Parts: sequence; C-alpha cells; structure tokens
Amino acid sequence: MNSDLHEHVIFFLTGRRTSDRLDSVEGVGLRPALFARYRDLSALRYDFPLVLTTNGAAPFVRSLSSVIDDALTAAALGTDGERMRKQMLRVEQTIRTLVVGGATGSFSTLWDLAITHLLPTADDAFMASAARIRTAIALNGDLVDCDFQLPSRLLLHTWQRVQEDKGAAFRAAIDTLLLGLSNILRADHERSLEGRSAAHLQASVGVGFGSAFDFGALSLLLTTALPQDRLPEARRQRLTQLIAALQSQRFYASNTKDAGTTPYPFVFTSCADALRAYHERSAAQIALAGAIAVAELEIEGQYREDKHDAMFALFGANGLDPHELAPFPDYLVCINAALLHADEHAQLMELLTSGLPIKVMLQIDDILEEAPSSAGNLSVGMRIRQIASMAMGLNEVYVLQSSSSNLYRFRDQIVRGLSYQGTALFSVFSGASGASSGLPPYLVSAAAMESRAFPAFSYDPSAGANWASRFSLDANAQVELDWPIQHVEYADLQSQRVVEDVAFTYVDFVASDHRYAKHLARVPRPRWNGTMIPVDLALTCKRKGLPDRVPALLMVDDKDALQRVLVDERLLREARRCREMWHSLQELGGVHNSHAEQLLARERKAWEARTQAETTLDSARADTSSSTTAGMPPAASAATRDVPDVAPERTSDEAYIETARCSTCNECTQLNNRMFAYNANKQAYIADLNAGTYAQLVDAAESCQVSIIHPGKPRNLKEPGLDELLTRAAAFI
Repeated sequence: MNSDLHEHVIFFLTGRRTSDRLDSVEGVGLRPALFARYRDLSALRYDFPLVLTTNGAAPFVRSLSSVIDDALTAAALGTDGERMRKQMLRVEQTIRTLVVGGATGSFSTLWDLAITHLLPTADDAFMASAARIRTAIALNGDLVDCDFQLPSRLLLHTWQRVQEDKGAAFRAAIDTLLLGLSNILRADHERSLEGRSAAHLQASVGVGFGSAFDFGALSLLLTTALPQDRLPEARRQRLTQLIAALQSQRFYASNTKDAGTTPYPFVFTSCADALRAYHERSAAQIALAGAIAVAELEIEGQYREDKHDAMFALFGANGLDPHELAPFPDYLVCINAALLHADEHAQLMELLTSGLPIKVMLQIDDILEEAPSSAGNLSVGMRIRQIASMAMGLNEVYVLQSSSSNLYRFRDQIVRGLSYQGTALFSVFSGASGASSGLPPYLVSAAAMESRAFPAFSYDPSAGANWASRFSLDANAQVELDWPIQHVEYADLQSQRVVEDVAFTYVDFVASDHRYAKHLARVPRPRWNGTMIPVDLALTCKRKGLPDRVPALLMVDDKDALQRVLVDERLLREARRCREMWHSLQELGGVHNSHAEQLLARERKAWEARTQAETTLDSARADTSSSTTAGMPPAASAATRDVPDVAPERTSDEAYIETARCSTCNECTQLNNRMFAYNANKQAYIADLNAGTYAQLVDAAESCQVSIIHPGKPRNLKEPGLDELLTRAAAFI
C-alpha cells in the first residue's frame, strides 16, 4: 500500500487527517459539483417565485414563469411577438431578482417595481409591450419565494381557498333552508286573523294601490269565508327555533352583514389547541347538523313528531358520520418540528388516529440534526420521517411528504389532501437549514429530495382499495435507481471538455452542510489517483479487510475549481441506511418489489425445470433415432445422421453464469439476491440483470471462487465509473 493510499485509508476508517497529504474542507466554500450551475438562481427560469392568486376563477397558485408564458401566448402576436417575448422575460427576471433579494408584496406591486428598475433602459416600445402584457394577466396575489415561510403560507392560502368554496356551498344551502322555513311561517301568518286584517292587507299591496280597494270589506270577506287553518303551535315553535339555530351558527361567516355572530377560528399552531377546540364545539356542530336535517324534512313536509322527535332527541349520540361532517369547515394546524416537544408529539399522535377532519402541516427545517442519543450519528430525519410512515400505516390518513422545492408540482395533491374527508398530514422540509451551508433554501430542499434524504411521496386512502392506487413515488427523479444520475461538465488540466456521469447520493447532500466538514478531506490535485472511487460505487462494494479503494466526491470551491474530497466510513454507513429506507419506499411504490421478484424467480425456476425436462426428452428421442439408423445401409445412415449438439455461442457482450460449475459459495447471492438466484440444484444463475448495477456484476465476478461469472458489457451506459469497471471486467470475458 503506497503512502497516499495509506493516508486515505486511515481517514476513511477513522475520520482523522494524520499528515499534509489531505486538507481540511472548512472555510473553502465547497459544494457538490452538480451545484456549480446554480450559484445565481435569479438567472434561471424555474418554478419560483409563486403567485398566491386572489382571483376566484384562477388556480390557487401559479408560478411566475407560467403566468408570463400564458400572457405572452395570448398577447405577443404578430411581427413584434419575439421582441415582446424577450422584453417581458427581462421583466420576469427582474421580478425574480427582487424577490430573491428580499422584496415582498403582490404581483402587481412587484411588476410595477420591476418596470421602475428597467425604466432607465426602457423605450416607448418596451412600455407599450409591458402595458399590453399586464392587461393580459388577469390575476393578482402575493408573490412568495421558496423560503422559510413558504410551507405555512402556501398551505394556509390553499386551505383558505378550499374553505371558501366549501363555505359558499354551505351558506347557499343554509339560505335555501331559511327561505323555505320562512315561507312556511309566512304562509301560516297569512291565514291568521292578523294576516287577514285590513292594515296587513293594505301593507301587502303597497302605497300605490292603497285607494283602489276597500281593505275593510276585503278583510271581513276573507275572515268569514275562509277557515283559520293554522299550524300547530309545536310546529310553529320548532320552525322558529330552526331559523334561529341556522342564523346563529358560527361555523361560517353569514351572508347577512348584520348577522351579529363571529365565526369560530379554524387555524391553530398547536395540535392540543385544535383538538380542544374541536371537542368544545362538538355539541354545537351536532346541534347544527341536526337542525339542518330537521329543516330539510320540514320543507319537504316529511317531519312526523311521533316518529322524528325521539330520533332527533338522540341525534349525534355516536358522533357525526363523514357525510354529516363533510359540509363543515376543516381545521388546519401549522406546527414546526423544532417545537414538537413530548406533550405536543403525543397530541399529534392522538390527532392522527382520531379520524377527525383536521389537516396538519408539519414543517421540518433541519433533517441533519444529530439524534439526542446517537453518540454523534446522523439522524437522517428519522424522528420526523417516522411520523409520516406511522400515519401511512393507519391506512385512513392522507399523507403527503415533500420538500419545499417540489410543493408547486404537488399543488393538485395538496388540494386533494385538504379536500379529503378525514385527517391529513403534510410533512414538508423547508430547506431552512441552508444557513449552515450558505445555500438558498430552494437548493437545499431540492438536494434533500434528490439525494433520497427526504423523498417525496403521497398516500391517498380515497384513491382506491390497494397500495398501487393509493401510494405514489413518481415525483422523485429516476425512481427506479438508488441514486439519480446527472451529467457534470468540466475542463481538465489541458482545458479539454470532460463530461462525467455522477450519482447524487445522500453523502453529496450531507457534504454541502458545513457542520459535517470533519467527515470530509480534500485531496490536493497532485495526489489524485485511481484508488478514489465514486461514493455510489463504494456503496455497492463488499469490503474484506482493509480497503484498497476509498470513496470520494466531486466538489467545487467558491471559484468553481473542481476538487476531489474523501468521505469517511461513518458517512458511508449513513448513506447505506438512507438507501435501505429508500428501498422500503420503492417496495411500497411497486419498484423492485421483493414479493413480485420472488414470484418471478419461482416462475423462472419452474420454466427452467420444464425446459430441462423437454431437453432431456429430446435427447432421449435423438438417442433412439441414432440406434435405429445404426442398422441401415451406410448411405441411408449418413442421410439421416443428426448434426452433433453444439453449445450455444455467447458473445463477450452478454452477461451470464456457467451455472453447471457453480460451487454454491453464496458470494453473489449475498451481494444482490435480486440479481443473482439459485436454481433447484442450488446453483447460481442471473435472475434479473435490471435488479442491480454493472458494478455489482463485476464485484460478483471478482469474488466468485470458481470464476464462472462473466459480466459482459454494461446495459446502462450512464453508470458512473464505467471505464474502470470495464477494465476489471476484461479478465472475465
């Protein structure tokens, strides 16, 4: 082992630098190489900022880019269309720069501010284009960036819009009931002596016709000619009480301006407060639901005292069912994980198991906090992720987990969750821990999702009867892989362009956080060598004894100069934990599902057994045919002689195992039991090439005790480290 490798191995195993062959990364401003292109987010067109629209006809939330694009499609026509498009993209970029710089306000305010900033370089044509495009944008609302406040602001805004629609339908139904009940009482009043009095008759006709009739004579005629068919007093009192109950309800604001009732608040910052408010209002809610049901029967003329009085006296004794609860407002609780102390955590658990129409937005600002009793191990957000996993296990809670960067893409799922008739949990990583890395929250939250540290998923109990319809991982990049693979372009020492495929792993995400600089060591460029391998490749290797290769990251400094950074073993262990949790989510989402793969393996074995039996039968028939031709004349025998059996030819591109020579050493199946499996004779074969990586094929070939595994050529030409892997695989062609 040379001195450089020796030093690298010491750091990998201990996390300590013992010589000047390795440098500290503290104060160098390192970030993952894939982040190099994202230093200035304001220069990019992406989802943020968002417009929280106030126009009732528009979607609840729009991205600034989509608003500008739609306006350009509608107004940037004709020969000036391209010029107008370029001008308005300048306005958009200026708005984005202002928001990133801390400017706040509505879309209209920021639009006007951007135009003001551009005035020194604007001409009449520019101002005309700006006015034309602004006219085409028929919306307004606050502009919000991907920052610490985004999760609560977006959830609250969307909740309010959902409740506004719900409230409008509720008030319309209440107004209809009030009108029907009032008409019944009014008709009853018209049949009373007071209703037939001359004064009442004259008032009902109006001033214009006051002298046209003899209201005294008319009153006498109506009183003597028509009987007083009045409502029973009990029913009249019931109708009056129903009207009072409907008018005094406090669950929604009344359409009547002078109603005099203040609606209940439904937004809370504590689970305990929300549960307390729900239980305190339960009696009023049951009473109002009962009043609505009785009013509907009264208006339809179906209420029977002998039948319904006793029934409605016990109405709601077992609570309200989902259909009866549906018209009422949902509760919204916005809490921060940092304030989730033991009592509040217990209240959250009670809330999630209650089945009540309460929606919880759990904001997580830091998923790289050290666990309280982990002896320095990273928690990988385990405490918080357990809440989302537990909620899914209840089967009746709507669960959405996402980083802030993905919330706009999840806008439809957010609306579905807020409209769900039951409990919902929205677990959101804000990316606010970027303060410890110097990175914007958008980049931190996107990196957490990309690296599988905080993957996005949704679970909708109302979407179907099985996990395939309820659970989705589709929002994540390259969901079938352990880690997404991206291109990195850089110039080498000879200023030549180099394109390299790099997997973005959990270690890349952690490496961007300055708190964990002690787990990294920068290798000076003169000491770069072939023993440094990508982290994703290191995660697939099964080490025996001291390693002869060490994991390293591609990072860039504050001048975008490429650096190679070693990673210690503790970070690698945490990456493996993260990968295993990702595998569990993949199984739930139907990706690399072990049950399906076991079934496929059984079917493959059965198919191989049938094929073997057919081959044996064909051989027996061939032997019989040879015996028959032995007594024939030479010419006939030559004419009917079978062509000798030839072993199937294989190319060097094909991966295969010489199964008949397998010694059942378990090396390959322990490496990846989805890619490698045993047949009925306990001998290995390749069960599924797509279930693993080419690196695992090469590792299996190297560890095979009888050298019968032939890796062939890689299927995924984007897999990292292919040049080195192909060199190692050449020995097994």
